[in-house]
Amino acid sequence: MDTAFQASLLDWGDEAGLGPLGPAVRRTRLAHGAWVDVRPAWVSGADALFERLARVVPWKAERRHMYDRVVDVPRLLKFYEEGEPLPDPLLEDARRALDAHYGEELGEPFRTAGLCFYRDGRDSVAWHGDRIGRGGTEDTMVAIISVGVPRSLLLRPHGGGGPTLRHDLGHGDLIVMGGSCQRTWEHAIPKTSRPTGPRISIQFRPRGVR
Repeated sequence: MDTAFQASLLDWGDEAGLGPLGPAVRRTRLAHGAWVDVRPAWVSGADALFERLARVVPWKAERRHMYDRVVDVPRLLKFYEEGEPLPDPLLEDARRALDAHYGEELGEPFRTAGLCFYRDGRDSVAWHGDRIGRGGTEDTMVAIISVGVPRSLLLRPHGGGGPTLRHDLGHGDLIVMGGSCQRTWEHAIPKTSRPTGPRISIQFRPRGVR
């Protein structure tokens, strides 16, 4: 897939790897038992990873019912089921590292991976929580790696009425939403009229969370 992508000057070369987690992860505790961890630039060689994923993932354009009509989903998608090989060895390494770091707290491994391709500022995802399945009733975690040009991920209490938090994520950044975050908060990637390049997000989830 052709993309108008500008690499980061801070992404040193094409050598792929993962930095440490541990003390490098910054946790912010939110209301209602939710929390967010951020680890900037966790993936080195993230720009090369972006290019590989853009090229090899079998991206799909989907259409969904929205109120009384069918509309295009404003991003490209690919979901990797439990046991399905991931499209790049670095993603397998990332899942193992996340399991090692969060396994005791989460109590189970990350099982699936959902990939979203935001081609430009017109692509987006509306306010939502990952509440399909167990995420709607239980505390859980969703870990997201962002590669490509940074986009703003917004967080607010479910239903609004509270502060909106913003994280600009790209070029190998990691964010993990945990505790009650999927039930009591919601997140979005808004459209933007500013010129912006493409971004891919990789979302790791436990079994039964969508």
